[in-house]
Amino acid sequence: MLKDWPDAEKPREKLLAMGAMSLSDAELLAIFLRTGVKGCDVVELARRLLNNFGTIAGIYNASEQEFCQISGIGIAKYVQLQACLEMTKRYLQEQLVNGEGLTSSVDSQNYLIGQLKNETNEVFALLFLDSQHQVLRFEKLFYGTLNASTVYPRVVVEKALHFKAGAVILAHNHPSGVAEASMADKQLTQRLQQALALIDVKVLDHMIIAGHQCYSFAEHGLI
Repeated sequence: MLKDWPDAEKPREKLLAMGAMSLSDAELLAIFLRTGVKGCDVVELARRLLNNFGTIAGIYNASEQEFCQISGIGIAKYVQLQACLEMTKRYLQEQLVNGEGLTSSVDSQNYLIGQLKNETNEVFALLFLDSQHQVLRFEKLFYGTLNASTVYPRVVVEKALHFKAGAVILAHNHPSGVAEASMADKQLTQRLQQALALIDVKVLDHMIIAGHQCYSFAEHGLI
């Protein structure tokens, strides 16, 4: 049983002594799960979850039915897990909104990956920034099929005016998993640049999210 393990090997005690970064995925999950089931300690139960879904991301993306099919896991754990995921997203957004402005693309890339990587259909979104590049708002504006979404420049301009933005970062996901810019992506970026230029709003970047990968138009010299 877990209580009989040496303190140095118990996930909670290990976290307190060495920090959360020292824990494996299974140990982090074990702290979240708190208890095991008959014949299976909590760490082994965490390993079963990882074996079943592959990764922590796979666990987060599991449907309620899929998650609760694992023996010893119920609806209460599913609700807690989804709440943790949403809190993480909101924390990242608060970090951006309350920061000192975006001085590099790293923070915005990490945030956009967190927001868009799990979308199964194509989603077009924007980060609205003020003139000092502090984040004003993040919004998912357009939803499409697995292959394309319809983006209306007029709506983007209206939103930019509403939030009194001085700049924007465009973003959309590629559910196919290919983090590359298509010709249609490049043409859309040009159309939005032209439309937003009419109201003195600068397009800083267009980021394409594919899983944990991010393709930046700015880093590739396309903006």
